[in-house]
Amino acid sequence: MKAGGRHRNFSSGFSLIELLFVIAIVGLLFAFGAPSFSAWLKNMQVRNAAESIMNGLQFARTEAVRRNEVISFAMFPPDADWTVSTVIVVETLQSFASAEGAEQAQVATTDAVVTFNGLGKTDLAANALIQVTNPTGGAVCGTDVDEIRCLNVTVSVGGQIKMCDPAIATPGDSRRC
Repeated sequence: MKAGGRHRNFSSGFSLIELLFVIAIVGLLFAFGAPSFSAWLKNMQVRNAAESIMNGLQFARTEAVRRNEVISFAMFPPDADWTVSTVIVVETLQSFASAEGAEQAQVATTDAVVTFNGLGKTDLAANALIQVTNPTGGAVCGTDVDEIRCLNVTVSVGGQIKMCDPAIATPGDSRRC
């Protein structure tokens, strides 16, 4: 109680003006963040597709060595769909559909089928290149303000599998193609 016997009433909560001010600030943050979020989602679809392809290739190679038999990795461009299967008695071991997180990703490849033998080596005459992009970005990968990233997956004749970023030009960077 204050001196002089007066009580002061405090109201709890927010006034209408304070609430409108907060809503306006949140709206501005969303407006500025939406383009970045959209680019992030597109990049995540590219990364999901590239990692899925790389994991499928590694699985095919591992199974070929483990079973000591020929295992094939087959892709179905332009989507990021793929299947790993045995060759002699056809049996599907693993598969991926681009609808599982890579709907917008598109793939271009030099070799749609990569076959691994029991030693983990491929049947390729030259290294295979798999390029994963997202054409919905409206620009060539890495050249627009949105920075839609492209990723490459390479398979060497010896069976080594690597994912890299063609936009990285720094010598010595392990992510460089």
